[in-house]
Amino acid sequence: MMARTFELSPGYTISRVIRGGWQLAGGHGAIDRQEAVTDLIATFDAGIFTYDCADIYTGVEELIGAARLRLANERGLDVAARMKVHTKLVPDLERLAGLSRDYIRSIVDQSLRRLKTERLDLVQFHWWDYSQPRYLDAMGWLNEMRIEGKVRNVGTTNFDTQRLREILAAGVPLVSQQLQYSVLDQRPAKSLAGLAVENGFNFLCYGSVAGGFLSDKWLGAVEPSSPLENRSLVKYKLIIDDFGGWELFQHMLRTLKSVGDRHGVDIATIASAWVLEQPRVAAVIVGARNQAHAVANARIMDIALSADDRAAIAAVVAQSPGLEGDVYALERDRHGRHGSIMHYNLNAGRK
Repeated sequence: MMARTFELSPGYTISRVIRGGWQLAGGHGAIDRQEAVTDLIATFDAGIFTYDCADIYTGVEELIGAARLRLANERGLDVAARMKVHTKLVPDLERLAGLSRDYIRSIVDQSLRRLKTERLDLVQFHWWDYSQPRYLDAMGWLNEMRIEGKVRNVGTTNFDTQRLREILAAGVPLVSQQLQYSVLDQRPAKSLAGLAVENGFNFLCYGSVAGGFLSDKWLGAVEPSSPLENRSLVKYKLIIDDFGGWELFQHMLRTLKSVGDRHGVDIATIASAWVLEQPRVAAVIVGARNQAHAVANARIMDIALSADDRAAIAAVVAQSPGLEGDVYALERDRHGRHGSIMHYNLNAGRK
């Protein structure tokens, strides 16, 4: 059995499964606020005490803040303090050229208010366009707030190896990089993993179940045609296409199913457990539709894959040409298949 916690920085420990917040944002159906807070606390009780959100996830920081406040009121401040919350700072594409220290500070202060805390556990910075060079300035300003005590840890989201090397060379003490990682998408295992080893930061991984495609639901299913139900499915169907197509994807699902049957769990659990075993991976970020799903996600931390399990999965991976480029390179091309479906100005007009 693998460890259920991970020390991300000295004295700062997280659960190896992180509750994702994207599903609670706009665009995923109506949210019952009280029920959502109850579900977030059920996740905590299941042993998943770390949460992921972002300034651009509509209403999610406020929901997690409400869950933290309820925990404090019902169980005491010591219990509430065990809840770890990671947020993201994602400046809109149209703001990058004129980005200022005041803007960065205003977003951090906004997250502090929403999350009902005096210090953010981890702020993960994202940047849309490398042709706009101010990401180094922005990381410096964010690090200033760490030194002041408003931010405990600083990380990044979806930066490539070259730019992360620049950020580290500038003296920013990164503890993590949030990125996409799965049996279908192993771009982090290229050059970025080596940089992480050299500099002591780790990966927080989303996409381990490919938006739900890596699940029993899709085993034996006919390849879906457009339009797909939501943008997440569109995004991960492109990953499947680049992995090698629907037939190879089904081969992977059958393999994961066989491994899951040996462990008494489903395909999604094995897919996430595989990611947790990869070098430099501190945690996987998974969504939960309800309390039962949250409890099931906690089982990811109880799975220890055997050598035969790993070999079976590796044999399927070996048949894939692999996704091109560094981390997030495909998605960063705004004119390409992957980048053209992204939304780049999600903070516009928000307070």
